[in-house]
Amino acid sequence: MTQKTHTQQSAIKHHLDEVTLIAYSAGTLPEAFNLIVATHVSLCDTCRAAAQAYDAVGGALLDTDETSALSEQSLAQVMARLDAPASPAPSKRIASDVPAPLRDYIGDSLEGVRWRGLGMGVKQAILPTSKGASARLLHIPAGAAMPDHSHNGTEMTLVLKGAFQDDDGYFARGDIEIADSDVQHIPVADIHEDCICLAVTDAPLRFSGLLPRIWQKFARI
Repeated sequence: MTQKTHTQQSAIKHHLDEVTLIAYSAGTLPEAFNLIVATHVSLCDTCRAAAQAYDAVGGALLDTDETSALSEQSLAQVMARLDAPASPAPSKRIASDVPAPLRDYIGDSLEGVRWRGLGMGVKQAILPTSKGASARLLHIPAGAAMPDHSHNGTEMTLVLKGAFQDDDGYFARGDIEIADSDVQHIPVADIHEDCICLAVTDAPLRFSGLLPRIWQKFARI
């Protein structure tokens, strides 16, 4: 079997599951998970089409609901919006290696991320999101491995640059891995390029080794 390389992994092969896409369409996800789903959807034609289909179904269901009377507060809010100044015209699109949903959190370039070293060349940047789940960028040197770990909850990892591999497959730009308490893995960055991922968790990871567990307290992961 020939070794998979980053040049052989141009198409997105790892997608979101139906339950996650439905929750995203319904608007019930915590901010961190909403961010990673929106970022993946912006890169993946398959999941974007599925999300749009669920949006359409939700819209059709709303059309069948009985009409509810608006409160006086609702009317006042609408009138206030009508009186508000017009929003500025959208700015011109610019070339960026950052997917659009993520730009409000880190800016237009991955080069501008303020990284914090975690040891062994691994760096992270924790993103400001609401409670319920946490989001961070991870920068893993080419060929480096993350510590062996499982999960106390759900972890979603989306590749933004480079690639990594574990027992579940090879994940390149746009691919997303969903791991839960049944998954134990050692993600290893592709040797050709540093790997940058967006990782979201709703509970602390469960590391196997003592040193990673000590490191975990400082990394807040």
